[in-house]
Amino acid sequence: MSRIDWPSLCIGLIVLFYWGRVVKLVIKTKKLTGRAANFVPPEKLGRLLRVIWYPNVVAWVVVPLVTAFVLRRHPTGLSLLYENMTIRWLAVAAAFAAYYLTLICWRKMGRDWRMGIDPNEKNTLIVSGPYALVRHPIYALQCTLALLSFLAVPSILVLIIALLQCLLLQWEARREERHMLSVHGDVYGDYMRQVGRFLPRGRYRAAVA
Repeated sequence: MSRIDWPSLCIGLIVLFYWGRVVKLVIKTKKLTGRAANFVPPEKLGRLLRVIWYPNVVAWVVVPLVTAFVLRRHPTGLSLLYENMTIRWLAVAAAFAAYYLTLICWRKMGRDWRMGIDPNEKNTLIVSGPYALVRHPIYALQCTLALLSFLAVPSILVLIIALLQCLLLQWEARREERHMLSVHGDVYGDYMRQVGRFLPRGRYRAAVA
């Protein structure tokens, strides 16, 4: 029997717990608001994106867990990274930190948490806590978690999963911003000018009337 590859197992479990928490939030939101948090968005493009997104998430969970128990020879170029346990364990630790910080962001959103766009819904504008520093802290942390997954489980397949996840998050962030501009107008425009999309560049200060 092959030995367990512990960094792969740990990353797989972190990602599994992450998306398990997302499913729990979907169920909780349904109970609180009567809406399924846009798990299947009402708008057509959002639904089409999920056709790519959700299988990618499943692969993100499954591949590290399978890798943990089915060790294979890694391609030249990645073998050095695969054998560097210091980098891999640091990536696992950073991934756990990213998951913990995401829990804080989810708590901050509370019953306003959504995972898709409903054009007919007026979303609350949250600009305090992590959202005073970054417009999309959850997406930023999810991108970080995806890239750390590659460092912990260095394979071409995990790299493709991570890059696709980051690309989809970038696209979704821009779509959400257009929606929020249509809902909140100049207030959100001022927020966008002050606060970075994924990286901090200043702290939001509301305009004084």
